[in-house]
Amino acid sequence: AQLVESGGGLVQAGGSLRLSCAASGFTFSSAVMTWYRQPPGKARELVAAISPDGSSTNYADFLKGRFTISRDNVKDTVTLQMNGLKPEDTAEYYCQAHLIGFPVNTIYWGQGTQVTVSS
Repeated sequence: AQLVESGGGLVQAGGSLRLSCAASGFTFSSAVMTWYRQPPGKARELVAAISPDGSSTNYADFLKGRFTISRDNVKDTVTLQMNGLKPEDTAEYYCQAHLIGFPVNTIYWGQGTQVTVSS
């Protein structure tokens, strides 16, 4: 299984970026997909999650509506649209797939994509 993130880069404060995560090697439509981020010197934190069918989403409180998560179960991709970026959004952004299974769940991580927001 593989998750490949793309779309990171350098952007000025107030700008936008669109991150994508392409999945392969597992049943994407069965996975809860989550974006995490890890700011420099800090712990990894949840940004946004989306249910397998895309009907439910969950966001970190600190986002205040600036980011939107979506998925395409035909193309096996999950996207994070980031608007109104702030310097504190600077972080490595990771895509995670979580598959419910028995007796254990399965979790896959991407390699990350760097987002840097300049002031």
